[in-house]
Amino acid sequence: MKKCLKTTAACLLTGLFFLGAAGNIQASAVPDKAEKKSSESQAAQTKADKASADKAAEQRKKITEEAIAAVGETKKALKALEEGKTDDAIKALEVATGKLELILARDPKLALVPVDVNVVTYDLYADVDTVKEVIKEARKALEDGKVQDARHMLSSLASEVVINTTSIPLATYPEAIKAISPLLDKGETEKAKAALQAALDTLVVTSEAVPLPLLRTQYMLARAEALVQKKERSDDENKELEGLLKAADQELELAAVLGYGHGKDFKPLHDQIESIRKKSSGGKSGEGWFDELKKKLSDLF
Repeated sequence: MKKCLKTTAACLLTGLFFLGAAGNIQASAVPDKAEKKSSESQAAQTKADKASADKAAEQRKKITEEAIAAVGETKKALKALEEGKTDDAIKALEVATGKLELILARDPKLALVPVDVNVVTYDLYADVDTVKEVIKEARKALEDGKVQDARHMLSSLASEVVINTTSIPLATYPEAIKAISPLLDKGETEKAKAALQAALDTLVVTSEAVPLPLLRTQYMLARAEALVQKKERSDDENKELEGLLKAADQELELAAVLGYGHGKDFKPLHDQIESIRKKSSGGKSGEGWFDELKKKLSDLF
């Protein structure tokens, strides 16, 4: 997923996608309003949001002032050339080159240096049955040759947090900037502008997507495990435990129908949850019951 470069620290962007936002597509499976999430899911989502923000913050620590300045000066040079200010462009390129040389001097083997990080969250306010119906109708649309209708129906079927990092490719960008001045010395301004734009277009965007249903399940199971290990749980705690196990099951079903893993990978997880449900019935407690479940879940990330 490619995002526009920003030269300042990126904000946390949250896109909450509701299945009804499919343009003018007529799909009976699409509900008239967002379907409510369980309290367990909402609580887990709060923790997922914090984890995503923390991870993005860690990525932003890798951003340096020199990297941001190098890109900023490149853009400044391009603008100067468009305004016919060749001397200003040359000065900006000299600054950009100096910044890049500082970066390389610190770590000559560095391949990518980040200049921007942003986080986008896509989520569904729809249950598993609704998603299945939308997929069913999308398949029908494809069979009828209505490719664009199907595309719009499926475009909202995502529940994930995506961390996008824009970086300078140090193997090519510095040399591309150095090659501009000789063009300007020859009076080849148009070629210089094209080369500058080409250099900016080489900025690399890498994306890391984490499925939210799996992440929410992870947090639910962590809380459930703490309850299972507690001796003499109260009635309210037993109810909370049952609610967490049920909600985790539902999140795994959503992950499966959205394709965040192969269907066969989810059955052992459901089986493990059912086993824990039986072991913990009647207020029974124990340790190590979640070990295999947590391992299998981590394999899906």
